Amino acid sequence: MSKKIAIGIQDFAKIREMNYFYVDKTDFISEWWSGGDDVTLITRPRRFGKTLNMSMIEAFFSIDYAGRADLFEGLSIWKDEKYRALQGTYPVIFLSFANVKEADYLSARERICRLISEVYNKNWFLMESSLLKENEKADFLNVTNKKTLMSDEEAGMALYNLSGYLSRYYGKKVIILLDEYDTPMQEAYVSGYWNQLVSFTRGLFNSTFKTNPYLERGIMTGITRVSKESVFSDLNNLVVITTTSEKYADSFGFTEQEVFQALEKRGLSDQKENVKRWYDGFTFGNMTDIYNPWSIINFLQNRKFDTYWANTSSNSLVGKLIREGNPDVKMTMETLLTGGTLVTEIDEQIVFDQLQKSQNAIWSLLLASGYLKVISHHWDANGLNEYTLSLTNFEVKLMFESMIKEWFDHGETSFNGFIKALLANDLETMNAYMNEIAMESFSFFDSGKNLSESKVAERFYHGFVLGLLVDLRKIYRITSNRESGFGRYDVMLEPLNKNDDAIIIEFKVFNPKKEKSLEDTIASALEQIAEKQYDTELIARGISKEQIRHYGFAFEGKKVLIG
Repeated sequence: MSKKIAIGIQDFAKIREMNYFYVDKTDFISEWWSGGDDVTLITRPRRFGKTLNMSMIEAFFSIDYAGRADLFEGLSIWKDEKYRALQGTYPVIFLSFANVKEADYLSARERICRLISEVYNKNWFLMESSLLKENEKADFLNVTNKKTLMSDEEAGMALYNLSGYLSRYYGKKVIILLDEYDTPMQEAYVSGYWNQLVSFTRGLFNSTFKTNPYLERGIMTGITRVSKESVFSDLNNLVVITTTSEKYADSFGFTEQEVFQALEKRGLSDQKENVKRWYDGFTFGNMTDIYNPWSIINFLQNRKFDTYWANTSSNSLVGKLIREGNPDVKMTMETLLTGGTLVTEIDEQIVFDQLQKSQNAIWSLLLASGYLKVISHHWDANGLNEYTLSLTNFEVKLMFESMIKEWFDHGETSFNGFIKALLANDLETMNAYMNEIAMESFSFFDSGKNLSESKVAERFYHGFVLGLLVDLRKIYRITSNRESGFGRYDVMLEPLNKNDDAIIIEFKVFNPKKEKSLEDTIASALEQIAEKQYDTELIARGISKEQIRHYGFAFEGKKVLIG
């Protein structure tokens, strides 16, 4: 009989005690311990088992779990007598920054200090022992006092001091686990207090993981590898494991074998291909076909397909980068949404203050976050390591389509009106709604460039209108920048029902050196459609010329004219 599935439980001991569904990842313990690294930073996308694996490490090594062989019996790690002897033998400090998502620096700093206080309270027995000196008891009380907030220096030294107390008490060095270390940093970037938080956390990380003589081993987990210059400048003992590293490749997330075995046990073998399409696609190191565990567990319980993983976060940082990115970012996203790929350099050291300046930084972040996957990579002629990337899977594609649609929610009436007018070939209404949308939205999307300048502006408008057309994918095959006839059209809508009209759209930005009015700009757009014979592809597919509509979209700043 299949074990009961429990959603959202990240406590290893509870999962084992309640005999809930669990995929054995205890080989991670032996692989990490035998590696001998002082401090390990492991980055994986959210909901990939990072917290559960950290809870597993705590339950295996912590003195608090001494004698708990029952938690590991029957699992891979328990086959080795050498590791059985290590269970429950070390003092362990375990913190998680997963919920540090404050809107301002002082609140974030206070939340981190409170988490440190909670760890001290968990070890209150030290105060009741004869171990601590009077000045150490005063320091201990200062950390746990909720009425006063620690200074930066006191907060920075708190985990260092606690390590020393525990090491003296037990006669052994301490294992320190810090889960989701970068959550507050991502929130700091989105909310505008990045520099303040970096200064605070740099001191905390340095004293805890670098200059700590009481540290046996340490693990940090997160989604991103924040640049060494930002917070890890002093940690030369840090070993970093990213999504492209080969170490621990199958320790986070489910392998295809693990997923298919779970499907078989629940009588869902006939859904293997659909599950693969929706939830496969993650690659860690050379290990392909990794599935996100959150979606798999939810599918096993609910037996229906949904965007489970995509719905577990506001995706605020990702949305900010794409929404506020330059036109090339939006155009690349459109290419990815239509099944295309992106070739780019990747820098796995995320420099947050470069995200609005560097497209490579954006794609690097999306790769680390699990929204993009590596198709292939190679060294180019200049010695640069180039990656070919695509959207990870169908679930991620649906997430981005939903995200783009939400950006237009504030103008939903105009948005729906424009689509209805387009389908009805009602030019007057199309113009009215498009100008209303433009007035409401262009300043929201514009990255600061003058919308009347150059090919860049045209690509901005192109990407914007494509966002409006997302909902039409149910009845049209939408393509962009493809060859047909003697050129490359801007947008083509091929009807899935051959009785409906096809649509070709060409975008032009008003050029006062060539044209006297937006009407002239429209004429130029329509002339290009005819001269370049963009109808060729549609006619070859059996659509008559009478069923093909041509539209020219002329733009001048926030002014739009459609003809």
